[in-house]
Amino acid sequence: MNNILHSKLVIWVTFFIALILQTIPWPGTLDVLRPSWLILVTCYWVMAAPHRVNVGTGLILGLIWDLLLGSTLGVRGLVMSIVTYLVAINFLVMRNMALWQQAFIIALLTMLGVLIEFFGEFVVQDVIFNPASLWVGLINGILWPWLFLLLRRVRRSWRVR
Repeated sequence: MNNILHSKLVIWVTFFIALILQTIPWPGTLDVLRPSWLILVTCYWVMAAPHRVNVGTGLILGLIWDLLLGSTLGVRGLVMSIVTYLVAINFLVMRNMALWQQAFIIALLTMLGVLIEFFGEFVVQDVIFNPASLWVGLINGILWPWLFLLLRRVRRSWRVR
């Protein structure tokens, strides 16, 4: 298997695992604490391999996420596109940041994604904003260093270029 196909396969397997983790049901009271695995994994791959993962990838993953959750089609696609774009235009800067600084940026981007998702849903249907849904940003910020190190190990051991 050539290196390009091998790299794409490894990246898409991690996206598949993130989608599975994203759709696993949580108890109702803890649902606001569910990490956005797909945003975390996408942000990592945009920083690590921007020539393989881009805004189009974010859009496709967001649409798949919408289909799996049965929500308004395109809302999470928009969220993933915007978050992916913001990481992609700053990937060189983010690569050189310390992990705690990256975690802070990821937390802010996740909170921005939650707000965009709310406004997208609000335009289509009558929804009420739950401020507790912003906790996912803090959770993503806490998980970022460990997920970053795990995915970096995967990237290096599978020689993803």
